[in-house]
Amino acid sequence: MSRRNALTQLAALPLMMAAGSSVVAETKLPLKIMMKSAWGSDDPTKAAFPFLHGHALAEAGHTVQIFLLGEAVSLMRLSLAKAVVPVGWPPLEETLQKVVAKKIQIFACGACSRARGVTDADLAQWGAKFGNPAIFVSLVEWADRIITE
Repeated sequence: MSRRNALTQLAALPLMMAAGSSVVAETKLPLKIMMKSAWGSDDPTKAAFPFLHGHALAEAGHTVQIFLLGEAVSLMRLSLAKAVVPVGWPPLEETLQKVVAKKIQIFACGACSRARGVTDADLAQWGAKFGNPAIFVSLVEWADRIITE
């Protein structure tokens, strides 16, 4: 009989845990989230993820900042943002406009940008800024969560 009671209690455990997690979800605090990406136009879907997910996180009430490096800095060029169309999602230009509207700060690695010809004017249209190792470190220290895409 005690074995049956023990099994019954074990079977109910996931239900009790699920009920408890809804309480946690109701009391969540806004997070500070750093998104980091090096994906460029060679994979449009992966290139769009930090912007799509960053926007979704901002919509959910979190504070988001994006740091681009490597090939991802090229996405700051308007001509490329118009040309990048991720599978199943709107063109990157549309997503970037939403990111700008949510006032999500974008940093593009300065050395990576210079090497790829990305200019101040390219960044200005998105309210983006050149980043550097010190800014990268400050974002890591600022963030509650870091998402690398």
